[in-house]
Amino acid sequence: MGHGGMDMPSEGAQCSMNMLFTWDTTDLCIVFRQWRVSSTLSLIISLLGVIILTAGYEFVREMSRRYETSSAEHVNRLPNNDEDVREHSSLLRSGKNVGDAEKKQKIVKGALYAVQVFYSFFIMLLFMTYNGWVMLSVAIGAFIGYLGFGDSSPTKSVACH
Repeated sequence: MGHGGMDMPSEGAQCSMNMLFTWDTTDLCIVFRQWRVSSTLSLIISLLGVIILTAGYEFVREMSRRYETSSAEHVNRLPNNDEDVREHSSLLRSGKNVGDAEKKQKIVKGALYAVQVFYSFFIMLLFMTYNGWVMLSVAIGAFIGYLGFGDSSPTKSVACH
């Protein structure tokens, strides 16, 4: 099947681009042309990779939640104004106030959020292969990730980000 004159190296090396649900793995490429399923072994390895990637997303979410909790506790322990900083300054304390810590915290939280958004959209692309095996692997990875890393969040959201 041609795709509007796209240059492909050879007929046997084309990627299958399904827009409907399928269980067929013939010429299946997962996200990249180089991530090609060409045998049963490569299918199994690819599906295990998808499971690991998806479970890893839950790990990133959990690390972000833990950072937010620990940094909030850290900010709460800091003095609120310059006078408190002078009173409590010592060799062990850097003399920073809440404002400085909150700025740093916001930058780190923003970076962690960007990683989560990128990661979640990558998982969405995995799901959009419309291949049942890949979709099941995403679900299994989410399940394993939740069991392994979903300790601190009372609620779970299902969204791209």
